Amino acid sequence: MGFLTWVVLGLIVGILAKWIMPGKDGGGFFMTVILGVVGAMVGGYVSTLLGMGTVTGFNLPSIIIATVGALIVLFVYNKLRS
Repeated sequence: MGFLTWVVLGLIVGILAKWIMPGKDGGGFFMTVILGVVGAMVGGYVSTLLGMGTVTGFNLPSIIIATVGALIVLFVYNKLRS
């Protein structure tokens, strides 16, 4: 995937994760993109370890895997912050 695809996927996944797990995260546009990109990496790593697949492109399974990863990252971030 290209850089622009990662940014767009990160933005979509970051928005989804913040919508599913609302809270006082702060940040803004850049933090949402970073959350989504890191979440995609974490989700891809965890799903590969479990044998469920990877983030391969801009498709529904990749968005689901990346969103789960972003939720994990957001949960850990909120726990470390509080």
